[in-house]
Amino acid sequence: MDIWQAAAVVTGAASGLGAETARHLAEQGARVSMIDIDGDRLRPLAEDIGAQAIHCDVSDSAATKSAMEEARRAHGAARIMVHCVGRGHSQKLMDADGPMSLTSFRELVEVNLISTFNMMRLAAADMAGLRPLADGERGVIITTASVSAYEGQSGEAAYAASKGGVVSMILPAARELGPLGIRVVGIAPGLFGTPTLFNIERDVNPRVTRQVPFPHRLGDPAEFAAMVIHVVKNVMVNGSVLRLDGAYHR
Repeated sequence: MDIWQAAAVVTGAASGLGAETARHLAEQGARVSMIDIDGDRLRPLAEDIGAQAIHCDVSDSAATKSAMEEARRAHGAARIMVHCVGRGHSQKLMDADGPMSLTSFRELVEVNLISTFNMMRLAAADMAGLRPLADGERGVIITTASVSAYEGQSGEAAYAASKGGVVSMILPAARELGPLGIRVVGIAPGLFGTPTLFNIERDVNPRVTRQVPFPHRLGDPAEFAAMVIHVVKNVMVNGSVLRLDGAYHR
């Protein structure tokens, strides 16, 4: 897909992977709508890159629907949807205080999994009504998974479950939406320097990053954004979850 003048929506856009993705898309000429719960942080970032800022908690389905309508009014239905919202924290199933709260588990599932499905269905409904491009493509939906979906560590059962659900929906969604010319792709980052990582891995240090075969460092959000750009442009990438982790297996 040619990104120039394409309408794009990026969630979780006030920081980390989402902010950098929005910047890269804008630099490629996309008309970008940035969505995040942190409106104060979002607005100056959007102004800096010439994007639309939409304050929204994507765990609120009604608010999310309104946010998509606002983005549509500004730029038309999005051909590019990148869902970068994610919440994570390390908490064991049971500790000295007793079992993990079900409320904590539900919050992770609501933000990481249900919001992903909701954004996918809303974006697909908009894309289905678009005029197909020369190759028949109408749009691409990119979601953010995690290597924890495959190799969750102690304390990550809830987080891994929420991201595992994201991984599981990619292929059936791509098969369902493919006849409409809509691609669905997941990206599973490894150790990236984002607030979500530092909430989960509070003890990240050089010893941990040296376990990454190459490069021996945390991922840069710009590298995630570069992968997004490649996926958007390469129409054959579909129905896959792409690990972006420097061969890091824990």
